[in-house]
Amino acid sequence: MKLLIDFFPIILFFAAFKVWGIYVATAVAIAATVVQIGYIRLKHGKVEPLQWLSLGVIVLFGGATLLAHSETFIKWKPTVLYWLMGGTLLVGQWMFRKNFIQSLMGAQIDLPAPVWRNLNWGWTGFFATMGVLNLWVAYNFDTDTWVNFKLFGGIGLMFAFVIAQALYLSRHVKDEGDAAPKDLQP
Repeated sequence: MKLLIDFFPIILFFAAFKVWGIYVATAVAIAATVVQIGYIRLKHGKVEPLQWLSLGVIVLFGGATLLAHSETFIKWKPTVLYWLMGGTLLVGQWMFRKNFIQSLMGAQIDLPAPVWRNLNWGWTGFFATMGVLNLWVAYNFDTDTWVNFKLFGGIGLMFAFVIAQALYLSRHVKDEGDAAPKDLQP
C-alpha cells in the first residue's frame, strides 16, 4: 500500500499525459501530490521532510509550467528533486559529518562506518546521475519519450540500483548465528 501511495502522483501524471497532454498531467500531478501529503498527514500524523520537499518542487515547477505554458519547467522537476536529495546527502557528509543514509536505516541494520559511507556516496552518485540522465532525455527526445522514461526508466533504474545496493549490503550483514559468543557456537 505504501508503494502505491508513493507512486500515486507519477502514475496519475502518466495516465493524464497519455489522455490529455502535458499541461493537464501537470495539474493532475500537483493535485495528486497535495492529496498524497494530506493522506499521509491524516494516516500517520507526520509528513517526512523529503515529502514536503517533493510537494514544494512539484508546486513550484508544475505551477511555472502552467503559468508560462512551457513544458520545460516540469521536465526540470525530477532533476531538481534528484539533485536536492543528492546534495543533501553530500552536504550532510561533508559539512555536518552526518550520514543521512545511516540515520534512515541504522535502526534496521548494523554496518561498519566505511560501508555506511559507501552507501551514502553511492546514493549521492545515483541521484546526481539520474538528474543528468533526466535532462539528457528531456532535451534529446520528445515529451512522450520523456514521460515514458520518467515512469518506466526512472523506476526501473531505481529498482536496479536498490537491488545492487542489497547485493552490496548482503556481503556485510552478519547472520544472527554469527553474533553468538564463541562458547555457545558448536
